[in-house]
Amino acid sequence: MKTRLNHIRVNVSDINLALKWYEEVIGFKSDSGWPPENPAYYDFKSEEGATFAIMEVKSEKSHGRLNFTVNEVEELWEKLKDKVEIIEPLFDTPWGTKKFTIKDLDGNELGFGR
Repeated sequence: MKTRLNHIRVNVSDINLALKWYEEVIGFKSDSGWPPENPAYYDFKSEEGATFAIMEVKSEKSHGRLNFTVNEVEELWEKLKDKVEIIEPLFDTPWGTKKFTIKDLDGNELGFGR
């Protein structure tokens, strides 16, 4: 059986603070929020591949690692390096790519590479 991943969600402790951080610091653009009258969930536009989403969950945290492919990894690194908690600074991988990893406000690890 072959599968294709289509959705990833991480839990956040404060949806409004997290939404602001993902949009203003990282540069993601929210596609929609649910429920419309008082959103506790947002997903973000993606060129292709899986949808990335955040959801406010007070009772449990998630601490996963997600990796995103970006064309301008050096440019994004310069934009973020002084604004975020860094796990791995920008480096050349043994397989010929560049990558860095940061934490979001709730401790989820976000890797960006090309």
